[in-house]
Amino acid sequence: MAVSMDDDVPLILTLDDSGSSASAPLDELDREELPNENGGSYDVVNDASSPAARECCAQQSSARHNWEMNYQEAAIYLQEGENNDKFFTHPKNAKALAAYLFAHNHLFYLMELSTALLLLLLSLCEAPAVPMLRLGIFVHATLELFALIVVVFELSMKMRWLGFQTFIRHKRTMVKACVLLVQFVEAIVVLVRQTSHVRITRALRCIFLVDCRYCGAVRRNLRQIFQSLPPFIDILLLLLFFMVIFAILGFYLFSPNHSDPYFNTLENSLVNLFVLLTTSNFPDVMMPSYARNPWSCVFFIVYLSIELYFIMNLLLAVVFDTFNDIEKRKFKSLLLHKRTAIQHAYRLLVTKQRPSGISFRHFEGLLRFYKPRMCARERYLTFKALNQSNTPLVSLKDFYNFYEVVGLKWKAKRNREHWFDDLPRTAFLIFKGINILVKSRVFQYTMYTVVAVNGIWILVETFMLQGGNFFSRNVPWSYIVFLTIYGVELLLKTTGLGPVEYLSSGWNLFDFSVTLFAFLGLMALAFNMEPFYFIVVLRPLQLLRLFKLKKRYRNVLDTMFELFPRMASLGLTLLIFYYCFAIVGMEFFAGVVYPNCCNTSTVADSYRWVNHTVGNKTVVEEGYYYLNNFDNILNSFVTLFELTVVNDWYIIMEGVTSQTTHWSRLYFMIFYIVTMVVMTIIVAFILDAFVFRMNYTRKNQDSEEDNGIVLEKEISKEEVIGIIELYKRISAAPETAQLQKIVLQMDKYGQMSTVFLGRRSRTKSDLSMKMYEEEIQEWYEEHSRKEESQTPLQEPAPAASSSLKPLSLRQRSQTVI
Repeated sequence: MAVSMDDDVPLILTLDDSGSSASAPLDELDREELPNENGGSYDVVNDASSPAARECCAQQSSARHNWEMNYQEAAIYLQEGENNDKFFTHPKNAKALAAYLFAHNHLFYLMELSTALLLLLLSLCEAPAVPMLRLGIFVHATLELFALIVVVFELSMKMRWLGFQTFIRHKRTMVKACVLLVQFVEAIVVLVRQTSHVRITRALRCIFLVDCRYCGAVRRNLRQIFQSLPPFIDILLLLLFFMVIFAILGFYLFSPNHSDPYFNTLENSLVNLFVLLTTSNFPDVMMPSYARNPWSCVFFIVYLSIELYFIMNLLLAVVFDTFNDIEKRKFKSLLLHKRTAIQHAYRLLVTKQRPSGISFRHFEGLLRFYKPRMCARERYLTFKALNQSNTPLVSLKDFYNFYEVVGLKWKAKRNREHWFDDLPRTAFLIFKGINILVKSRVFQYTMYTVVAVNGIWILVETFMLQGGNFFSRNVPWSYIVFLTIYGVELLLKTTGLGPVEYLSSGWNLFDFSVTLFAFLGLMALAFNMEPFYFIVVLRPLQLLRLFKLKKRYRNVLDTMFELFPRMASLGLTLLIFYYCFAIVGMEFFAGVVYPNCCNTSTVADSYRWVNHTVGNKTVVEEGYYYLNNFDNILNSFVTLFELTVVNDWYIIMEGVTSQTTHWSRLYFMIFYIVTMVVMTIIVAFILDAFVFRMNYTRKNQDSEEDNGIVLEKEISKEEVIGIIELYKRISAAPETAQLQKIVLQMDKYGQMSTVFLGRRSRTKSDLSMKMYEEEIQEWYEEHSRKEESQTPLQEPAPAASSSLKPLSLRQRSQTVI
C-alpha cells in the first residue's frame, strides 16, 4: 500500500483484476486549516445542483472513503508495531482485512482462551480422572471434539487473513495445526471405541493456550528459554561430564564395600551422584564409605565443590549474561519494529501538498480506529502533546513518540492548590493546619514508631500463645488501641489531603486497605464470625510501611511490584511445563504407587502403612509418601511441585522405579533439568530487573520515577471552539460534548485557557529508553542505512481506480488495540 501525494486524497489499497495492489491518486477535493491557538476552521466544498458539483460531490465521497481506508490501515500498522506482529502478516486485500478485523477483537480472543482452557481442563475428567469430576467417555470426547472444531474455525479465519502461503510459513500456527490433526484423530478413535487408550499427545494441548492472544508474555518467556538454551546446554554437558568421571571413580573406590548400596553398580553411582547434586541424599550417600574410611569424605567434598558450588553458579552466571543480552536485543528489536510501524502509518496519513506532517483531521481519523473509545478532547490533547514544534502539522520526528503519548490519561489541572481553598476562612485554616500536620516529618515518623511498636506487640503476643484456639470472643485491648490510631491517621490524611489526592498514592491505598481489613477483623472477633477470623492474621501487613524509611528497601519493593506481571507469566510458563509432565506421568505411573507398595526397595519405610495394637490403643504408622502419586492431574501437580523443591525427591523417584523399571528415572531427571532451566531463567530475570533498577537509579539520581510520566499541555478557549466547529463540519457533532463542557467551565471561571495533565505509569521500556539513550541513536542510524540499502527509492505507481469495497461500520469497530 502507498500514499497519494495529493492533498486530502490518499493512496490506498486497490485491487486490479489479478488481485494485486496499485496506487490510486485522486483529485483534490477539500481544503482544511488546522485549529491553532487563535482558533481554526475547516472549509469544505458546498454542494450544488449542477452536474459538475454533483460529480465533485461524488469524488469527495470517494476521497473520504479512501481516507477512511488509510486511517484503518495505519491503525493496523500501529497495532502490529505495538504487538510485535510481523509485517508479512499484514492484510493484503478486502477479504483478508475482514478476516483480520474478525480475528482481532476481544470476543475472538476470549473464544481462543476459553477453548484452550476447556481442552486443558478436560484432563480433570478423562481417565485417570479426579474422582469427583469423572465424566463418561462419550461426554468428554464430545466436548473435546466441539473444542477442536472451534479451533478449526479459528485457524480457518487466520488462513483467510494470512493467505495460504503465509499461513504455512508461520511456524507456531503450523505446529498448532499438526497438534490439532493428531488430537482430532485420537478424539474420534476414543469416541468410536468408547474406551480410553494411552494418550501422551494430550501433553501437547498446551500449544492451544500458548497461541492465545492473551498469552503473549508466555510466548516471550518460552522464546527466551529456547534462546538461552545453547550456553545452558554447554555448561550442562560440562556438569554431566564431571558427573560421569566421578561416578566411574566412585564405583572403583566404593564398590568393594558391600555395605554401601550407593556405588555397587555404575548405574547406581551415576544416579546417586545426580541426586547428590541436589543435596537431597547428603550426607546419607557418604556415610557407609565414611564409616569404613574417614578419608573418603574428600571424594564428596571435591565433587560438591566442583559440581554444586562452581559449575552450578557458573551456569547461573552464563544464563544471566545471556539473558541480559537477550533482553537488550529484544528491546532494540521491538523499538525498531515500532519505529518501522510508525513510518508505515505516517506514509498513509500525509498528503502531496503537505508532505511534511500529519494534520489534525487525519490524526483524528487514525485515532478513531486505533483507540475507538478515546473521546474528542483526548484526541486533540494527544495531537497537541505530540506536536512539539507547535506547527499545524505533526512531523515524522514528533510522530515517532506516538506510543509514549497515546497511552496518557488526561485530566484538567485543578485551579486550586487544595480541595478546601473555597471554604470559609475558619474551615480553611482548620483543614490547612491538618494538611501541614499530615505532611510533616514529625507526623510521619510518629506513625512509623506506632507501626514498629504494633509489630513488636504482635510478635510478643504471638510468642506467648499456646497451641489450640488462638481466637476468643474477648477482643484484645491492644487491637482496639492500634486500630483507633490507624483510623485517626486515615481520617486526618483524607481530610488534609482530600480523598482524590490521598487515594492517588499507592502507599496510602495500601494503608487504607490494611486498615479496612483490620476493622473487618475486629468485627469478626466482636461478633464471633469464625469463618472470617483469617482477616485478623493480616494485621502484620502494616509492618510493610517501614520499608518506606530506607531508599534501598523502596527500590526492592518497587522492583517487586514491577516484576509482578512478568512473574505471573513466568509462573504460568512453569505450570505449562507441569501440565506436560503431569500428563506423561499419569500415562506411565497412574496407580503404580500405593501403601506398602515398595517393600523391596531402599525407601520402603517412606511408603509403609502399618496398623498394629499397643496395649489398648491402635497405632497407625504411615510413611505418607504413597500420597505423592500420579493417579490424577491434581495429585500429579502436587507431586511435581515436591520434585521441584528437591527435598527428598529421590524417595518419590525410587518408589516409582521399584514398581516399574529403571528407565523411569529418566522421567524424573529430565523433569529436574527442565525445572532447573526455568528456575534459572526466573532467577536471572529477578537479578536483571534488580540490577537494571539499581543502575538506572545511580544514573538518574534526580529523577522522580515514582510519579510516572507526566505531561502538561495548555489549550485556549479559541482552540476548543475551533475543534468543535471542525467536528460539526465533518458531521461528528455528538463527539463534542466534553469539548463543550470545557468551554462552559472556562466561561464559569472567566478563563481564556485550561491546563491538562497527561499521566501514565512508567514502564520498563521507558527506563530502557533512558538507560540506552546513547546507543539508541546509533541503532536508529543503523536501521535507516539498512532500510535504504534494502528498499531503494522507487517512482510512484501509476494511477488506478479503487475497487476495494467499503467495510461496514460494525467491521471497523472491531479493530482492537
